[in-house]
Amino acid sequence: MHTILIVDDDHAVGEVLSRYLQKEGFTPILAYDGEEALKAVNQFHPHLVLLDLMLPKKDGWTVCREIRRISTVPIIMLTARGEEFDRVLGLELGADDYIAKPFSPREVVARVKAVLRRVNMQEESFKKSLRFEFLSIDYEARIANVKERELNLTPKEFDLLWFLAKNPSRAYAREQLLELIWGYDFAGDTRTVDTHIKRLREKLEGAGAPSLIKTVWGYGYKFEVPS
Repeated sequence: MHTILIVDDDHAVGEVLSRYLQKEGFTPILAYDGEEALKAVNQFHPHLVLLDLMLPKKDGWTVCREIRRISTVPIIMLTARGEEFDRVLGLELGADDYIAKPFSPREVVARVKAVLRRVNMQEESFKKSLRFEFLSIDYEARIANVKERELNLTPKEFDLLWFLAKNPSRAYAREQLLELIWGYDFAGDTRTVDTHIKRLREKLEGAGAPSLIKTVWGYGYKFEVPS
């Protein structure tokens, strides 16, 4: 069960987010100022921090900076200030996402899930490489070989191949792949997925691999090793 630290000096906002997160199976912890937030990070080691910028004692930027000195925990910033400078500064300090108030609690929960999925994918990616009869993939080196021949893949083509190959025989909807590979806020549509799959297939099969990425008609795609 994931623990989510909610840091907001508005008690009503904290309570609402806490209830919505609990309904989704998360364990929320509340902090109402910057100093309390840092103590909670050290005490509870949360899986993700929802961090308001305008806080008493220590503001959100300071808290984010101090968290990053000791932890890589994902941080989503919450603020009523929507200026581009604030967003860029938060991301440069190490925030993983940014939501401007007013927001829907459901949107916050969706962002929490999306960030945790991406973090989990990254953590798993560094644990191993993948090897099949015709194909080998090394995530750390970001190299994919077909019969010892290196494929010239774009970053997203590589991410897409790695994700599908890491979950063989499991079908993913186009919308899922768009969110997981391109990110929650990507301003694109499912044709982006189709285009990348088409190019990826051409490169795999052009190098001599069998048909590894199958279309699940009316739904999406899956990676399948020939029997």
